[in-house]
Amino acid sequence: MIFPLFLTLQASWLTVCQATQHYPATWGHYDLCKSQGYTEEGLTWYYMACQPEAADMTKYLKVTLDPPNITCGDPPETYCTLENPYMCNNECDAATDELAHPPELMFDIVGRNPTTFWQSTSWKKYPKPLAVNITLSWNKTIELTDDIVITFESGRPEQMVLEKSLDYGRSWQPYQFYATDCLDAFTMEPKTMKDITQHTLLDIICTEEYSRGYVWKNDKTVRFEIRDRFALFAGPKLHNMASLYGQLDTTKNLRDFFTITDLRIRLLRPATGATMVDENNLSRYYYAISDIKVHGRCKCNLHANSCIYDKEKLTCECEHNTTGPDCGRCKRNFQARAWSAGSYLPIPKGTANICMANYAGPVIRQNISSLGVANRNQARVCDSELLRCQNGGVCVNYVRCQCPPAYTGLLCEKPRCEKEPGGCGGSDSGQASLHPPSLILLLLLGGVFLTEICWITVL
Repeated sequence: MIFPLFLTLQASWLTVCQATQHYPATWGHYDLCKSQGYTEEGLTWYYMACQPEAADMTKYLKVTLDPPNITCGDPPETYCTLENPYMCNNECDAATDELAHPPELMFDIVGRNPTTFWQSTSWKKYPKPLAVNITLSWNKTIELTDDIVITFESGRPEQMVLEKSLDYGRSWQPYQFYATDCLDAFTMEPKTMKDITQHTLLDIICTEEYSRGYVWKNDKTVRFEIRDRFALFAGPKLHNMASLYGQLDTTKNLRDFFTITDLRIRLLRPATGATMVDENNLSRYYYAISDIKVHGRCKCNLHANSCIYDKEKLTCECEHNTTGPDCGRCKRNFQARAWSAGSYLPIPKGTANICMANYAGPVIRQNISSLGVANRNQARVCDSELLRCQNGGVCVNYVRCQCPPAYTGLLCEKPRCEKEPGGCGGSDSGQASLHPPSLILLLLLGGVFLTEICWITVL
Protein backbone atom coordinates (compact mmCIF):
# COMPACT_ATOMS: atom_id res chain seq x y z
CA MET A 1 0.00 0.00 0.00
CA ILE A 2 2.82 2.40 0.80
CA PHE A 3 4.56 2.11 -2.58
CA PRO A 4 1.51 2.93 -4.74
CA LEU A 5 0.76 5.92 -2.50
CA PHE A 6 4.34 7.10 -2.87
CA LEU A 7 4.01 6.88 -6.66
CA THR A 8 0.82 8.90 -6.45
CA LEU A 9 2.64 11.55 -4.43
CA GLN A 10 5.52 11.46 -6.91
CA ALA A 11 3.14 12.03 -9.79
CA SER A 12 1.55 14.96 -7.98
CA TRP A 13 4.91 16.58 -7.35
CA LEU A 14 5.97 16.07 -10.96
CA THR A 15 2.77 17.84 -11.98
CA VAL A 16 3.78 20.75 -9.75
CA CYS A 17 7.24 20.72 -11.34
CA GLN A 18 5.76 20.89 -14.82
CA ALA A 19 3.45 23.72 -13.76
CA THR A 20 6.36 25.82 -12.55
CA GLN A 21 8.76 25.17 -15.40
CA HIS A 22 7.22 27.76 -17.72
CA TYR A 23 8.66 30.50 -15.52
CA PRO A 24 12.26 31.44 -16.38
CA ALA A 25 14.42 30.81 -13.33
CA THR A 26 15.92 34.29 -13.65
CA TRP A 27 12.56 35.86 -12.81
CA GLY A 28 12.68 34.45 -9.29
CA HIS A 29 8.95 34.36 -8.62
CA TYR A 30 9.34 33.60 -4.93
CA ASP A 31 5.95 31.94 -4.70
CA LEU A 32 6.89 29.45 -1.96
CA CYS A 33 7.42 30.63 1.63
CA LYS A 34 8.64 27.35 3.10
CA SER A 35 9.22 23.68 2.40
CA GLN A 36 10.02 20.69 4.56
CA GLY A 37 13.29 18.88 4.75
CA TYR A 38 14.67 15.98 6.74
CA THR A 39 17.92 16.24 8.67
CA GLU A 40 19.66 13.89 11.04
CA GLU A 41 17.61 15.43 13.81
CA GLY A 42 14.30 14.92 11.99
CA LEU A 43 11.85 16.96 9.97
CA THR A 44 12.37 20.69 9.75
CA TRP A 45 11.08 23.74 7.86
CA TYR A 46 13.24 25.42 5.26
CA TYR A 47 12.12 29.05 4.87
CA MET A 48 12.46 31.13 1.71
CA ALA A 49 11.65 34.67 0.64
CA CYS A 50 8.20 34.87 -0.94
CA GLN A 51 5.83 37.42 -2.44
CA PRO A 52 2.30 37.47 -3.93
CA GLU A 53 1.79 37.15 -7.65
CA ALA A 54 1.32 40.34 -9.63
CA ALA A 55 -2.29 41.22 -10.48
CA ASP A 56 -4.58 43.91 -11.84
CA MET A 57 -4.63 46.29 -8.88
CA THR A 58 -7.54 48.39 -10.21
CA LYS A 59 -9.87 45.72 -8.79
CA TYR A 60 -9.01 46.81 -5.26
CA LEU A 61 -8.80 50.60 -5.39
CA LYS A 62 -11.03 53.47 -4.33
CA VAL A 63 -11.30 56.41 -6.74
CA THR A 64 -12.07 60.01 -5.74
CA LEU A 65 -12.39 63.14 -7.89
CA ASP A 66 -11.55 66.71 -7.01
CA PRO A 67 -13.65 68.73 -7.51
CA PRO A 68 -16.30 66.10 -6.67
CA ASN A 69 -18.91 67.57 -9.05
CA ILE A 70 -16.59 67.52 -12.08
CA THR A 71 -18.27 64.48 -13.72
CA CYS A 72 -20.59 65.41 -16.57
CA GLY A 73 -24.35 64.86 -16.60
CA ASP A 74 -25.67 66.98 -13.71
CA PRO A 75 -27.10 69.01 -15.31
CA PRO A 76 -27.18 67.17 -18.69
CA GLU A 77 -24.83 68.47 -21.37
CA THR A 78 -24.30 68.13 -25.10
CA TYR A 79 -20.74 67.82 -26.42
CA CYS A 80 -19.09 68.53 -29.75
CA THR A 81 -16.20 66.57 -31.22
CA LEU A 82 -12.72 68.04 -31.12
CA GLU A 83 -12.16 67.53 -34.85
CA ASN A 84 -15.53 68.92 -35.98
CA PRO A 85 -16.95 71.72 -33.81
CA TYR A 86 -20.28 71.49 -35.65
CA MET A 87 -20.86 67.82 -34.75
CA CYS A 88 -22.50 68.18 -31.32
CA ASN A 89 -24.57 65.03 -30.84
CA ASN A 90 -22.79 63.53 -27.81
CA GLU A 91 -24.96 63.65 -24.69
CA CYS A 92 -24.12 63.17 -21.02
CA ASP A 93 -26.96 62.72 -18.55
CA ALA A 94 -26.25 61.29 -15.07
CA ALA A 95 -29.93 60.34 -14.65
CA THR A 96 -29.90 58.00 -17.67
CA ASP A 97 -27.77 54.85 -17.51
CA GLU A 98 -27.05 54.80 -21.24
CA LEU A 99 -25.87 58.43 -21.20
CA ALA A 100 -24.10 58.53 -17.81
CA HIS A 101 -20.28 58.52 -17.50
CA PRO A 102 -19.43 57.90 -13.81
CA PRO A 103 -15.84 57.37 -12.53
CA GLU A 104 -16.18 53.58 -12.20
CA LEU A 105 -16.25 53.31 -16.00
CA MET A 106 -12.50 54.03 -15.96
CA PHE A 107 -12.01 50.51 -14.58
CA ASP A 108 -14.69 48.36 -16.22
CA ILE A 109 -14.19 45.63 -18.83
CA VAL A 110 -12.14 46.77 -21.81
CA GLY A 111 -13.51 46.05 -25.28
CA ARG A 112 -17.17 46.85 -24.76
CA ASN A 113 -19.06 48.16 -27.76
CA PRO A 114 -19.88 50.96 -27.50
CA THR A 115 -16.90 51.98 -25.39
CA THR A 116 -17.67 53.00 -21.81
CA PHE A 117 -15.78 55.86 -20.20
CA TRP A 118 -15.74 58.52 -17.51
CA GLN A 119 -16.21 62.07 -18.73
CA SER A 120 -15.77 65.47 -17.14
CA THR A 121 -17.86 68.58 -17.62
CA SER A 122 -16.84 70.77 -20.54
CA TRP A 123 -14.60 73.85 -20.32
CA LYS A 124 -17.59 76.14 -19.98
CA LYS A 125 -15.85 78.31 -17.34
CA TYR A 126 -12.95 79.26 -19.62
CA PRO A 127 -10.49 80.96 -19.10
CA LYS A 128 -10.54 79.48 -15.58
CA PRO A 129 -8.46 76.27 -15.82
CA LEU A 130 -10.33 73.00 -16.33
CA ALA A 131 -8.41 71.08 -13.68
CA VAL A 132 -9.27 67.63 -12.28
CA ASN A 133 -7.49 65.46 -9.70
CA ILE A 134 -8.20 61.72 -10.00
CA THR A 135 -6.91 59.89 -6.90
CA LEU A 136 -6.54 56.11 -6.79
CA SER A 137 -6.17 54.75 -3.24
CA TRP A 138 -5.47 51.21 -2.08
CA ASN A 139 -5.18 51.66 1.69
CA LYS A 140 -2.23 49.29 1.28
CA THR A 141 1.35 49.52 0.13
CA ILE A 142 1.74 47.99 -3.33
CA GLU A 143 4.70 47.43 -5.67
CA LEU A 144 4.32 48.28 -9.35
CA THR A 145 5.30 45.52 -11.79
CA ASP A 146 4.19 46.89 -15.17
CA ASP A 147 3.48 50.16 -16.98
CA ILE A 148 0.75 52.48 -15.75
CA VAL A 149 -1.47 53.03 -18.80
CA ILE A 150 -4.25 55.63 -19.05
CA THR A 151 -6.48 55.44 -22.15
CA PHE A 152 -8.29 58.63 -23.13
CA GLU A 153 -11.52 58.61 -25.09
CA SER A 154 -11.11 62.34 -25.61
CA GLY A 155 -7.92 63.90 -26.89
CA ARG A 156 -4.95 63.35 -24.59
CA PRO A 157 -4.37 66.25 -22.17
CA GLU A 158 -2.03 69.02 -23.22
CA GLN A 159 -0.82 69.27 -19.62
CA MET A 160 -0.89 66.52 -17.01
CA VAL A 161 1.07 65.32 -13.98
CA LEU A 162 1.21 61.78 -12.56
CA GLU A 163 1.95 61.77 -8.83
CA LYS A 164 2.49 59.11 -6.16
CA SER A 165 2.13 58.86 -2.41
CA LEU A 166 3.88 56.50 -0.03
CA ASP A 167 1.98 57.62 3.07
CA TYR A 168 -1.68 57.12 2.15
CA GLY A 169 -2.14 60.54 0.55
CA ARG A 170 -0.64 62.71 3.28
CA SER A 171 2.17 63.84 0.97
CA TRP A 172 2.73 63.63 -2.78
CA GLN A 173 5.67 63.61 -5.14
CA PRO A 174 5.68 63.69 -8.95
CA TYR A 175 6.27 60.59 -11.02
CA GLN A 176 6.23 62.30 -14.41
CA PHE A 177 5.11 65.48 -16.22
CA TYR A 178 3.32 65.44 -19.58
CA ALA A 179 2.83 68.39 -21.93
CA THR A 180 2.73 69.44 -25.56
CA ASP A 181 5.38 72.00 -24.60
CA CYS A 182 7.35 71.08 -21.47
CA LEU A 183 9.29 74.34 -21.35
CA ASP A 184 6.14 76.44 -21.52
CA ALA A 185 4.07 74.30 -19.15
CA PHE A 186 6.60 73.25 -16.50
CA THR A 187 9.88 75.04 -17.41
CA MET A 188 11.45 71.62 -17.98
CA GLU A 189 13.46 70.32 -20.93
CA PRO A 190 11.51 67.55 -22.70
CA LYS A 191 12.89 64.02 -22.34
CA THR A 192 11.88 60.44 -23.07
CA MET A 193 12.85 57.07 -21.63
CA LYS A 194 15.74 56.96 -24.12
CA ASP A 195 17.35 59.74 -22.08
CA ILE A 196 17.18 57.80 -18.80
CA THR A 197 20.08 55.65 -17.59
CA GLN A 198 20.70 53.51 -14.52
CA HIS A 199 22.18 56.56 -12.80
CA THR A 200 19.24 58.85 -13.66
CA LEU A 201 16.40 56.36 -13.22
CA LEU A 202 15.03 58.24 -10.21
CA ASP A 203 14.97 61.56 -12.08
CA ILE A 204 11.57 63.15 -12.66
CA ILE A 205 11.17 64.08 -16.33
CA CYS A 206 8.69 65.92 -18.53
CA THR A 207 7.77 64.19 -21.77
CA GLU A 208 5.98 65.47 -24.87
CA GLU A 209 5.58 61.95 -26.23
CA TYR A 210 2.01 61.40 -24.99
CA SER A 211 0.37 64.81 -25.38
CA ARG A 212 -0.80 65.04 -28.98
CA GLY A 213 -4.07 66.97 -28.98
CA TYR A 214 -6.17 65.19 -31.59
CA VAL A 215 -7.72 61.73 -31.19
CA TRP A 216 -5.54 59.64 -33.48
CA LYS A 217 -6.57 56.03 -33.97
CA ASN A 218 -3.60 54.52 -32.14
CA ASP A 219 -2.63 57.46 -29.97
CA LYS A 220 -5.06 57.44 -27.06
CA THR A 221 -2.78 56.21 -24.29
CA VAL A 222 -0.55 57.95 -21.78
CA ARG A 223 2.09 55.75 -20.14
CA PHE A 224 4.40 55.73 -17.20
CA GLU A 225 7.05 53.23 -18.25
CA ILE A 226 7.82 50.75 -15.47
CA ARG A 227 9.14 47.92 -17.66
CA ASP A 228 11.57 50.19 -19.50
CA ARG A 229 13.00 51.22 -16.15
CA PHE A 230 13.30 47.56 -15.11
CA ALA A 231 15.07 46.90 -18.41
CA LEU A 232 17.89 49.29 -17.46
CA PHE A 233 19.04 46.56 -15.06
CA ALA A 234 17.38 43.40 -16.38
CA GLY A 235 17.99 43.83 -20.11
CA PRO A 236 15.54 44.66 -22.95
CA LYS A 237 13.51 41.47 -22.53
CA LEU A 238 13.88 41.36 -18.72
CA HIS A 239 15.88 38.13 -18.91
CA ASN A 240 18.29 39.15 -16.16
CA MET A 241 15.93 39.83 -13.28
CA ALA A 242 18.64 38.72 -10.84
CA SER A 243 20.46 41.95 -11.61
CA LEU A 244 17.32 44.01 -10.93
CA TYR A 245 16.58 42.11 -7.71
CA GLY A 246 20.13 42.72 -6.57
CA GLN A 247 19.63 46.45 -7.06
CA LEU A 248 16.26 46.41 -5.28
CA ASP A 249 17.85 44.54 -2.37
CA THR A 250 20.61 47.06 -1.84
CA THR A 251 19.05 50.38 -2.88
CA LYS A 252 16.11 51.50 -0.74
CA ASN A 253 15.41 54.55 -2.92
CA LEU A 254 14.99 52.28 -5.92
CA ARG A 255 12.53 50.02 -4.07
CA ASP A 256 10.60 53.06 -2.91
CA PHE A 257 10.44 54.42 -6.46
CA PHE A 258 8.29 51.46 -7.53
CA THR A 259 6.27 51.42 -4.28
CA ILE A 260 3.03 53.36 -3.75
CA THR A 261 -0.05 53.57 -1.58
CA ASP A 262 -1.87 56.06 -3.83
CA LEU A 263 -1.66 57.48 -7.36
CA ARG A 264 -2.95 60.87 -8.44
CA ILE A 265 -3.61 61.93 -12.02
CA ARG A 266 -3.67 65.72 -12.26
CA LEU A 267 -5.37 66.83 -15.48
CA LEU A 268 -4.39 70.48 -15.98
CA ARG A 269 -5.35 71.36 -19.55
CA PRO A 270 -7.54 69.40 -21.99
CA ALA A 271 -6.72 68.73 -25.61
CA THR A 272 -7.52 71.72 -27.82
CA GLY A 273 -6.06 70.61 -31.13
CA ALA A 274 -4.88 74.17 -31.85
CA THR A 275 -2.85 77.00 -30.41
CA MET A 276 -5.99 79.02 -29.64
CA VAL A 277 -9.10 78.01 -27.71
CA ASP A 278 -12.39 78.46 -29.58
CA GLU A 279 -14.28 80.47 -26.99
CA ASN A 280 -17.48 80.23 -29.04
CA ASN A 281 -17.56 76.44 -28.77
CA LEU A 282 -16.23 75.41 -25.35
CA SER A 283 -18.20 72.14 -25.39
CA ARG A 284 -15.35 70.74 -27.54
CA TYR A 285 -12.98 70.68 -24.59
CA TYR A 286 -13.22 68.10 -21.80
CA TYR A 287 -11.54 64.98 -20.42
CA ALA A 288 -12.73 61.41 -21.00
CA ILE A 289 -10.96 58.24 -19.78
CA SER A 290 -12.02 54.76 -20.91
CA ASP A 291 -9.42 52.67 -19.07
CA ILE A 292 -6.67 52.81 -16.43
CA LYS A 293 -4.24 49.93 -15.95
CA VAL A 294 -2.18 49.54 -12.78
CA HIS A 295 -0.40 46.20 -12.51
CA GLY A 296 1.38 45.31 -9.28
CA ARG A 297 1.41 43.23 -6.12
CA CYS A 298 0.86 43.71 -2.42
CA LYS A 299 4.06 44.69 -0.67
CA CYS A 300 4.64 42.06 2.01
CA ASN A 301 8.39 42.53 2.55
CA LEU A 302 8.99 39.05 1.06
CA HIS A 303 7.19 37.45 4.02
CA ALA A 304 3.95 36.33 2.31
CA ASN A 305 2.92 34.67 -0.95
CA SER A 306 -0.73 35.71 -0.84
CA CYS A 307 -2.73 38.85 -0.19
CA ILE A 308 -6.43 38.74 0.71
CA TYR A 309 -9.10 41.34 -0.06
CA ASP A 310 -11.67 41.45 2.70
CA LYS A 311 -14.01 44.24 3.80
CA GLU A 312 -12.61 46.47 1.04
CA LYS A 313 -9.08 46.11 2.36
CA LEU A 314 -5.96 44.29 1.16
CA THR A 315 -3.88 42.45 3.76
CA CYS A 316 -0.81 40.23 3.44
CA GLU A 317 -1.21 36.69 4.78
CA CYS A 318 2.07 36.82 6.67
CA GLU A 319 4.48 33.90 7.10
CA HIS A 320 7.89 33.65 8.80
CA ASN A 321 6.36 34.58 12.19
CA THR A 322 5.69 38.13 10.98
CA THR A 323 2.54 40.24 11.20
CA GLY A 324 1.07 43.60 10.19
CA PRO A 325 -0.52 44.86 6.93
CA ASP A 326 2.86 44.59 5.16
CA CYS A 327 4.34 41.85 7.42
CA GLY A 328 6.47 44.68 8.77
CA ARG A 329 7.06 43.43 12.32
CA CYS A 330 7.59 40.23 14.27
CA LYS A 331 4.69 38.48 15.93
CA ARG A 332 4.39 38.61 19.68
CA ASN A 333 6.73 36.09 21.31
CA PHE A 334 8.83 35.91 18.10
CA GLN A 335 11.17 38.84 18.72
CA ALA A 336 14.37 37.07 19.67
CA ARG A 337 15.91 38.60 16.55
CA ALA A 338 15.13 42.06 15.17
CA TRP A 339 12.63 42.13 12.29
CA SER A 340 14.10 42.35 8.82
CA ALA A 341 12.58 42.25 5.36
CA GLY A 342 13.27 39.15 3.31
CA SER A 343 15.94 39.25 0.63
CA TYR A 344 15.59 38.38 -3.07
CA LEU A 345 19.06 36.92 -3.03
CA PRO A 346 20.38 34.37 -3.63
CA ILE A 347 18.28 33.59 -6.70
CA PRO A 348 15.92 31.76 -6.93
CA LYS A 349 14.85 31.15 -3.29
CA GLY A 350 16.15 34.26 -1.57
CA THR A 351 16.59 34.59 2.19
CA ALA A 352 13.57 34.62 4.49
CA ASN A 353 15.03 36.39 7.57
CA ILE A 354 12.36 34.84 9.77
CA CYS A 355 11.45 36.12 13.21
CA MET A 356 12.74 33.78 15.92
CA ALA A 357 10.82 32.65 19.00
CA ASN A 358 11.50 34.43 22.28
CA TYR A 359 11.39 31.11 24.14
CA ALA A 360 14.69 29.93 22.76
CA GLY A 361 17.22 29.87 25.58
CA PRO A 362 20.70 31.44 25.53
CA VAL A 363 22.40 28.29 24.27
CA ILE A 364 19.92 27.85 21.42
CA ARG A 365 20.18 31.54 20.48
CA GLN A 366 23.97 31.27 20.44
CA ASN A 367 23.76 28.27 18.15
CA ILE A 368 21.34 30.11 15.84
CA SER A 369 23.54 33.20 15.66
CA SER A 370 26.55 31.07 14.75
CA LEU A 371 24.81 29.51 11.75
CA GLY A 372 25.19 30.73 8.18
CA VAL A 373 22.55 32.70 6.31
CA ALA A 374 20.87 29.63 4.82
CA ASN A 375 20.76 27.76 8.12
CA ARG A 376 19.29 30.70 10.00
CA ASN A 377 16.17 30.14 7.93
CA GLN A 378 15.78 26.58 9.24
CA ALA A 379 13.50 26.92 12.28
CA ARG A 380 13.69 23.54 14.00
CA VAL A 381 10.54 23.91 16.03
CA CYS A 382 7.32 22.03 16.42
CA ASP A 383 4.22 23.90 15.31
CA SER A 384 0.55 23.41 14.61
CA GLU A 385 0.97 22.50 10.93
CA LEU A 386 2.91 19.37 9.97
CA LEU A 387 5.81 19.31 12.38
CA ARG A 388 4.14 17.63 15.33
CA CYS A 389 5.76 15.71 18.12
CA GLN A 390 5.47 11.96 17.58
CA ASN A 391 5.12 8.93 19.85
CA GLY A 392 3.45 10.87 22.65
CA GLY A 393 5.90 13.79 22.68
CA VAL A 394 4.67 17.21 23.85
CA CYS A 395 5.48 20.46 22.05
CA VAL A 396 6.86 23.04 24.51
CA ASN A 397 6.27 26.68 23.52
CA TYR A 398 6.45 25.80 19.81
CA VAL A 399 10.21 25.41 20.23
CA ARG A 400 11.00 21.79 21.14
CA CYS A 401 9.43 18.42 21.70
CA GLN A 402 9.52 16.95 25.21
CA CYS A 403 9.84 13.24 24.46
CA PRO A 404 8.75 10.22 26.51
CA PRO A 405 11.62 8.13 28.00
CA ALA A 406 11.68 5.57 25.17
CA TYR A 407 12.10 8.12 22.33
CA THR A 408 14.43 10.89 21.24
CA GLY A 409 15.03 13.12 18.20
CA LEU A 410 13.71 16.49 17.17
CA LEU A 411 10.15 15.19 16.89
CA CYS A 412 10.56 12.15 19.19
CA GLU A 413 10.67 10.03 16.07
CA LYS A 414 13.73 7.95 17.05
CA PRO A 415 13.61 5.07 19.52
CA ARG A 416 16.18 5.74 22.22
CA CYS A 417 17.30 2.11 22.06
CA GLU A 418 19.05 2.78 18.74
CA LYS A 419 22.04 4.05 20.71
CA GLU A 420 22.07 1.14 23.15
CA PRO A 421 24.30 -1.97 22.79
CA GLY A 422 22.79 -4.35 20.27
CA GLY A 423 20.41 -1.69 19.01
CA CYS A 424 16.68 -1.97 19.32
CA GLY A 425 16.72 -5.63 18.40
CA GLY A 426 19.14 -6.60 21.18
CA SER A 427 18.13 -8.44 24.29
CA ASP A 428 19.04 -5.46 26.46
CA SER A 429 17.08 -2.93 24.57
CA GLY A 430 13.88 -3.34 26.48
CA GLN A 431 11.97 -2.61 23.27
CA ALA A 432 10.65 -4.59 20.38
CA SER A 433 12.35 -4.48 16.99
CA LEU A 434 11.92 -1.33 14.97
CA HIS A 435 8.73 -0.78 13.04
CA PRO A 436 9.00 0.30 9.41
CA PRO A 437 9.06 4.08 8.94
CA SER A 438 5.62 5.64 9.21
CA LEU A 439 3.63 6.28 6.06
CA ILE A 440 3.44 10.01 6.82
CA LEU A 441 7.23 10.21 7.17
CA LEU A 442 7.76 8.43 3.84
CA LEU A 443 5.30 10.71 2.09
CA LEU A 444 6.95 13.83 3.52
CA LEU A 445 10.40 12.57 2.58
CA GLY A 446 9.17 11.87 -0.94
CA GLY A 447 7.72 15.36 -1.16
CA VAL A 448 10.97 16.96 0.01
CA PHE A 449 13.04 14.87 -2.41
CA LEU A 450 10.84 15.79 -5.33
CA THR A 451 10.76 19.44 -4.31
CA GLU A 452 14.52 19.53 -4.70
CA ILE A 453 14.15 17.83 -8.12
CA CYS A 454 11.76 20.65 -9.08
CA TRP A 455 14.28 23.31 -8.12
CA ILE A 456 17.08 21.51 -9.99
CA THR A 457 14.87 21.10 -13.07
CA VAL A 458 13.81 24.75 -13.09
CA LEU A 459 17.38 25.92 -12.68
